[in-house]
Amino acid sequence: MPSATYRSLLHTAVFKDNSPFSLHLAMFIPAILGQADEEQRKYWMKRASKMEIIGTYAQTELGHGTFIRGLETTATYDPKTEEFILHSPTLTAYKWWPGSLAHTANYCVVMAHLYINGKSCGVQPFIVQLRDEETHQPLPGIKLGEIGAKLGFNTVNNGFLGFDQHRIPRNRMLMKNAQVLKDGTFKRSPNSKLTYGTMVYVRVVIVNGMANQLARAVTIAVRYSAVRRQSELKPDAGEPQILDYVTQQHKLFIGIASSHAFSLTAKWLTRMYQKVTADLEKGNLDELPELHAIACCLKAVTTTDTSVLVERSRMSCGGHGYMLSSNLPQIYGLVTAACTYEGENTVLMLQTARSLVKAWEQAQSGKRLSPTMSYLSEKVTSRQKWDNCVDGIVNGFRQVAYGKVESAVKSIRKYVRRGLGPEDAWNMSSVQLVAASEAHCRAFLLSTYKSEVDRTAGSLSQPLKKALNYLVELYAIYWALEKVGDLLL
Repeated sequence: MPSATYRSLLHTAVFKDNSPFSLHLAMFIPAILGQADEEQRKYWMKRASKMEIIGTYAQTELGHGTFIRGLETTATYDPKTEEFILHSPTLTAYKWWPGSLAHTANYCVVMAHLYINGKSCGVQPFIVQLRDEETHQPLPGIKLGEIGAKLGFNTVNNGFLGFDQHRIPRNRMLMKNAQVLKDGTFKRSPNSKLTYGTMVYVRVVIVNGMANQLARAVTIAVRYSAVRRQSELKPDAGEPQILDYVTQQHKLFIGIASSHAFSLTAKWLTRMYQKVTADLEKGNLDELPELHAIACCLKAVTTTDTSVLVERSRMSCGGHGYMLSSNLPQIYGLVTAACTYEGENTVLMLQTARSLVKAWEQAQSGKRLSPTMSYLSEKVTSRQKWDNCVDGIVNGFRQVAYGKVESAVKSIRKYVRRGLGPEDAWNMSSVQLVAASEAHCRAFLLSTYKSEVDRTAGSLSQPLKKALNYLVELYAIYWALEKVGDLLL
């Protein structure tokens, strides 16, 4: 393993409640790589990679999170001085939540609403120095502070950031996609979604992070269950390991399978992200919508499942799991936060739903669909015979997803026929749309988990291959039983 990889893991040994440098590595540097032009990237990456500067990423505000167009922080261009004037016009415009902002970071990528000659040019990324590099004091026109204690992440020093007519040079706008010339001419990005590449990347990282955190929790719980002895299964036979109880196995083994499923799916998602990123460099945006749609629902489902399974791991350790020394409460604090940051889960499910509805309409008109949604082109016939193998269960989940997407589309059309506008019809159908997104994601997770294990099976020993196939079967059967009501419809 390269020494750089060891260094990147050091913070997990030092900070149980996560590292104040995590945003520097997970968002500040990726934002520079994805949004800066070649000259900017060369300058800033040299400093950031050596940690000569410590950065964070500020998008969410006190008044706005997922709704990016609603961000209130402004960046007004002054062509006389060739500067941007950053300002927080209201209290709700203050940046809120960025990790390491309160005490650690001295630079930040700020998402702000760009105005030139009174005209809005959309939300754009700016790199802003927050503190003096020698004294670490906030610069004039910058207000910084700690937002307070939280359920978890208390070593990350999440903070707030306000601007009072703070000026930065023109070259501090990250200009890979959109540019502002010296005279104030605005050159628009060829695609507005390119600015949001950092968010997509972080959602990819989150899926892998959930796999790792769940693996930590279930490892602790299984090891505890192997040494803890309790009660007697048979008189005078001694107290068995609590792992011998089938109920304990039922609680914990799905956590092992889920962690493995998330890990392999994250690897698949990372490969897709790398491919799409390479295509974007060539001007090809064809697969960006598919990446966005699958990353949204995977982030939502894996964070929700991980929160449930980490808490189950904690409770399976009895009173000892409640102790901070078990590390399970800290892990729960870390994973449950992921249900909210980088896109609240319900909102992300609805973003995937938009892609599903669009794909459904394309399928009905005979158009070709993206690979992850291609099953929507296959006509589902009712009363198909149940197949209890893993492939059969995957097919069953695809039929469920097909039916839920169809139901959601019919609901939208019903409300439109009643005279509602498209936005109101969407809102009235939102519960069905979220259910359709979850069903789509469940089908994708099951199929990807199996295909990824099958893909690597040839290079594995027979015992390992057998164990992995058992985990795939366990994962598929567990979710078939959890969603048996959907499968019977």
